[in-house]
Amino acid sequence: MKLKDKATIKTNFPEADFWIVRRGSEHDIGKPTKKFSKYHIGIKVTSDDLLPDYLYYAMTYLHNQGYFKRLATGMSNLVNIQVKDVKDIQIG
Repeated sequence: MKLKDKATIKTNFPEADFWIVRRGSEHDIGKPTKKFSKYHIGIKVTSDDLLPDYLYYAMTYLHNQGYFKRLATGMSNLVNIQVKDVKDIQIG
């Protein structure tokens, strides 16, 4: 099962439960935040069997493990990840 099966994931999504930093330095890329930006990837849980706070902390864990660094593209100090990278995260 993939994250897209349990949540709505898109950019410019002010109604999201939390957001993932989509572009920035290798250190910041993929970092979950509770602060909206139209450039971040918003995640809104749509399933009753997944708590938004749990998913936030799971995404924090992935970020701390360097998961998003491996997916980052870019040639300079500014790198980015794609919405599909987040949608395709395996869960469950």
